[in-house]
Amino acid sequence: MDPAAVRTAAPSLSDAQPVPFWLDDPGRPAPLPALTATEHCDLLVVGGGYSGLWTALLAKERDPRRDVVLIEGREAGWAASGRNGGFCAASLTHGLGNGLARWPAELPKLEELGARNLDAIEDAVAAYGIDCDFERTGEIDVATEPHHLDELRALHEAAGRLGLGDGLELLDRDAVRAQVDSPTFLGGLWDRRGVAVLHPAKLAWGLKRACLDAGVRLYENTRGLHLAPSGAAMAVRTPYGHVLARRVALGTNVFPSLVRRTRPYTVPVYDYALMTEPLTADRLASLGWGNRQGLGDSANQFHYFRLTADNRVLWGGYDAIYPFGGRVRAELDQRPETYLTLAAHFFRCFPQLAGVRFSHAWGGAIDTCSRFSAFFGTAHRGRVAYAAGYTGLGVGASRFGAEVMLDLLAGERTERTELEMVRTKPLPFPPEPFAWAGIGVTRWSLARADARGGRRNLWLRALDRLGLGFDS
Repeated sequence: MDPAAVRTAAPSLSDAQPVPFWLDDPGRPAPLPALTATEHCDLLVVGGGYSGLWTALLAKERDPRRDVVLIEGREAGWAASGRNGGFCAASLTHGLGNGLARWPAELPKLEELGARNLDAIEDAVAAYGIDCDFERTGEIDVATEPHHLDELRALHEAAGRLGLGDGLELLDRDAVRAQVDSPTFLGGLWDRRGVAVLHPAKLAWGLKRACLDAGVRLYENTRGLHLAPSGAAMAVRTPYGHVLARRVALGTNVFPSLVRRTRPYTVPVYDYALMTEPLTADRLASLGWGNRQGLGDSANQFHYFRLTADNRVLWGGYDAIYPFGGRVRAELDQRPETYLTLAAHFFRCFPQLAGVRFSHAWGGAIDTCSRFSAFFGTAHRGRVAYAAGYTGLGVGASRFGAEVMLDLLAGERTERTELEMVRTKPLPFPPEPFAWAGIGVTRWSLARADARGGRRNLWLRALDRLGLGFDS
């Protein structure tokens, strides 16, 4: 990155608050009391992010008489669910390209299930009165280098051959700039229906309220510390109490799983974002952006960006930082050097916004796995189910994952549990120091590919053949 551009961008960050914009809200609900006794229930849900909240709510929808308890280590929605970009995608496979590479035969079914899942989220937002700024805007994958155009064209053609091209529109330079004006945009692929944008923390808070209204007993500041059989039940120990449950659903994602054998399947990756001040009418007009789509560029080290309800621009991505040992630590939520890089990239993309300042700068950990999309399973003879590995696209897919966990706990064969995607696991990551070294080499190789017209080196090609990799 040009040092002069970084220096020019630095003043825009002087007032940025080091907290997630979404969580910095006076309407944030007060925390609920911690568990301080022994609870008994039919279903215990561990984790108060999207995975856990959807699981608890859907469990009550399936059987309102089911006794459901949810425990959360901090407050509902405080982690990835409250600090992501607010893109709610239909894709269950981390995008069409990843799905084509891994499950081509069942991709039409996966796309159908994903579309139904996104519709169900929209219906739930309306039915439960969740005020989360839900907008079915679609998303444009933009090309910022010539080779991106070839990749997007090939993806569009592949979707057409599988009968998945409905709602996808290939845009040339003039067409994409008529939608959102940036001198860096060379073209794009517009998915008109497959993505919504929303306020992610308000979605989590709305699901929390819906769970409580449905009769879920929800305890915050209550970590699950240990999981073990206890007669016919499963016992989960917490700091001040215990829960005895017939069934347990784990929605802990980036945090260490209570089923230890699943831990090598995921690693934490830190992602960072900036939020601008609200744009004036003139500045907003200079962008176009009348259809308010979400956007993401097509580089390996990509950016994602979107408008909020009050016309701020969220700008995130690019750096994806893996901490040695895979430890999740609060001090990693801030990374000023990444903020400087992101700010410089922002003004290169939108030079007409020179002088705009950023109000918030934050980061957080997401869980990724070697296939970049969720995996599922059971433990303790089917009494425990888990879902993890969403790799940043869990805002929508976590509801599908909740359905899968409930199917597995019920011992039901459904169209979801019959999927190869659900029945198989990703390859695990190696132990340290090999994981850290391998991920570091992969990130270097991805950046090099971006700088060399998309040409993948021997390391990346080998990972492709093995089904391994690292998604920035």
